[in-house]
Amino acid sequence: MLKKALLPRCFNKDNVPPMTDTRTFEIFTPQQQYAPYACRPEQSRGRLYDEPGTVSRSAFQRDRDRIIHSAAFRRLKHKTQVFVYHEGDYYRTRLTHSIEVAQIARSITRVLGLNEDIAEALSLAHDFGHTPFGHAGEDALNEAMMPFGGFDHNAQSLRVVTMLERRYASFDGLNLTWETLEGLAKHNGPLCAEGSFDNLPEGLALYNDQHNLELHTHASAEAQIAALSDDIAYNNHDVADGLKAGLFSMDELRTVPLVDGIADNVRDAYGDLSRSRLIHEIVRRLINMMVNDLLTETRRRLNQLQPTDANDIRQAGQQIVSFSAEMKAHDKALKSFLMTNMYRHYKVNRMASKARRVIRDLFSLYVAEPECLPTEWREAAFNATKQQSARLVADFIAGMTDRYALLEHRRLFDISNFEL
Repeated sequence: MLKKALLPRCFNKDNVPPMTDTRTFEIFTPQQQYAPYACRPEQSRGRLYDEPGTVSRSAFQRDRDRIIHSAAFRRLKHKTQVFVYHEGDYYRTRLTHSIEVAQIARSITRVLGLNEDIAEALSLAHDFGHTPFGHAGEDALNEAMMPFGGFDHNAQSLRVVTMLERRYASFDGLNLTWETLEGLAKHNGPLCAEGSFDNLPEGLALYNDQHNLELHTHASAEAQIAALSDDIAYNNHDVADGLKAGLFSMDELRTVPLVDGIADNVRDAYGDLSRSRLIHEIVRRLINMMVNDLLTETRRRLNQLQPTDANDIRQAGQQIVSFSAEMKAHDKALKSFLMTNMYRHYKVNRMASKARRVIRDLFSLYVAEPECLPTEWREAAFNATKQQSARLVADFIAGMTDRYALLEHRRLFDISNFEL
């Protein structure tokens, strides 16, 4: 259905709409019946740079599509989820992980009558700010950047979609809606007290100065769902990858109470299964159990809050999308097991150690010799201050894939390699 409507306009840093644009456009009106507290595209607070609406897609669908077509999204294919070095290459990348997060988030939002499009957009973009080599790379880059404001992957995701993607003729970034940017910035909860921005990561503080994301409030229900869908996806799929990589055994995994009960149920239902089928059956049941628990607890909280619009969710003073206390305890136990048996496994530690050295070496060289940067980056660094140059180098390194970082390191540090 089409209707005449005022185009959602950009808001300034005080969250006040400008009064200059009174144009009307044919814009897409979705047929889905939303819950009152859903993010509705026709009620969007708009984009930083004003753009006409379209007849075929809502504002949040356009956000999702811009994310999918971005260079940052393509690079996720070659960024490690958990840097595991073993025979074969069966482990998840940031790309496959993000697609799995989006599937879980869409399912949850659909059941709750929320907006699938913005939940999907947030799920697909939530890892844009991650460095090569997973958390080991981020730790190394943050350490190197400490004299220059540090490095935070959530803030970097915002820098990518508001500044570093350079595709459009009229603006830098992807010019996403306020709601999508808000969800990227604070999907894990408020980032500061109202009016206090002193401890914000640089990328968040800079953008918030020109486009107030209300960082002192909670995010929308859709953003909260994307955040917990991330938890559900990486916990359970790391279980699958860890088992297949041989980093821990099924018997060791069964020391986690939640897993032990599910494994018993699978054995009772199917008897002896092949290892791959057993792993898949356990993981799918784990995901289903966590999703159902989240739905039950979230409904309980919604019934208690009785929100009438999306802002009631933001102003609730607590996360509305949540696991129950019992599932939180199970989730914590599963995370603890993975930390001990997977993320701190000696094979992972060895590769993490190499990864940190690669990042430190690249950062030190680029800062000391910016003429070694590729042309576009070198030109940007030419008249930059030391602070600006360091941030530019961090942007460049954070955008690398694992294999490109290794290739650059080999080009720059292997004196027998004269490959340019």
